[in-house]
Amino acid sequence: MAEQLGFALITPYALMKSRTGGIIGRLMVRTGCELVGTRMIAPSAELAQSYADLLRRHGDTQVTGIDEGELLSKYVEETFTPDPDTGKRRRVMLLIFQGEDAIEKVNRAIGCFSQHMKSAESVRDTYGDLILDASGKVTFIEPAAISSPSAEKTAEALRLWVDGSENDGGILENVAGVDEEGSERTLVMLKPDNFRVPSARPGTIIDIFSGSGLRILAAKVDRMSIAEALEFYGPVRPVLREKLKPRTGAESRAAIEKEMGFALSDEVEKQLGELVGPHFGEQQFNELVQFMTGVWLPECPESEYENPGKACILALVYSGPDAVKKIRNILGPTDPSKAAPGSVRREFGQDVMINAAHASDSPENAQREMGIIKVNRDGLQKLLSQHGI
Repeated sequence: MAEQLGFALITPYALMKSRTGGIIGRLMVRTGCELVGTRMIAPSAELAQSYADLLRRHGDTQVTGIDEGELLSKYVEETFTPDPDTGKRRRVMLLIFQGEDAIEKVNRAIGCFSQHMKSAESVRDTYGDLILDASGKVTFIEPAAISSPSAEKTAEALRLWVDGSENDGGILENVAGVDEEGSERTLVMLKPDNFRVPSARPGTIIDIFSGSGLRILAAKVDRMSIAEALEFYGPVRPVLREKLKPRTGAESRAAIEKEMGFALSDEVEKQLGELVGPHFGEQQFNELVQFMTGVWLPECPESEYENPGKACILALVYSGPDAVKKIRNILGPTDPSKAAPGSVRREFGQDVMINAAHASDSPENAQREMGIIKVNRDGLQKLLSQHGI
């Protein structure tokens, strides 16, 4: 079967309860599909009602006696629409997966409503609820995530949400459950080592960050271009060229002495560092760019600098009091070997470059980095077009 696009919507309640990471991890593991798009959306009353109408029109009954279409349409009308007391819109996260038979796999991973949701195999088994009264009437549901069961219905729903997200998505402002007064925003990038194969790692890292109490305001799957990498990591380049001089000098001296069989002076070691250090720093910088983009900079024509890279990252914008400090404390230092147990880099990092995630070191740098990654631009229209949707 040809590759498809499947999608899942994480509900406002699941986001509010910080179940986001668990749901993402479950979907990635259970589907084996590639996460190719995501966007935070604060749906207007019109967008929410349009989706509720679509669900009602689809009207699937996946479990005998339980009409999921009607249940979900009422749920969306009540929980996706703006808060009636404050008028603030609620957060929804759109996830788009790509892979063979993606639609069925996503739906199977989400699961359907059942009177015996105890197995914890699907998203709804673990994060959803279905409560019935003594007569068997449904009194409460929490689906945790919503999808569509067929290619035609998936295309219709995706088109609705992607079109709606042009106005209602991006870096969300003034949304329910997020008090931004006195808050900071910070950027987190889950690095390419988390996406080499579909796994629970991205979701687990997001779950660890949820311990900060911060809220996600934006999300974007990106393939960093060479141009973006050069701008993003540009300040690191001269630092590497200078910082690595002493190390390069010492290692060059040791190598020459071993190979040639005679001793060198400290002055010669310093000269070797001055001569070779900048070249080694440049090599390290090129390896960093390659890790983040999947492209080897010295072999990339300048005319291709703006092209999307080959490596996947997930950019997230968190908001809340002391967001920068909280996220960096949970992330841990650049060197995973020096990170505290339980921190993201201690759990998932390999070395100072392959260290699971990046986080902004100041509110000012967060703004700079968000601008480079262009978190407000999602590329979802192009993705749908590529699949004929």
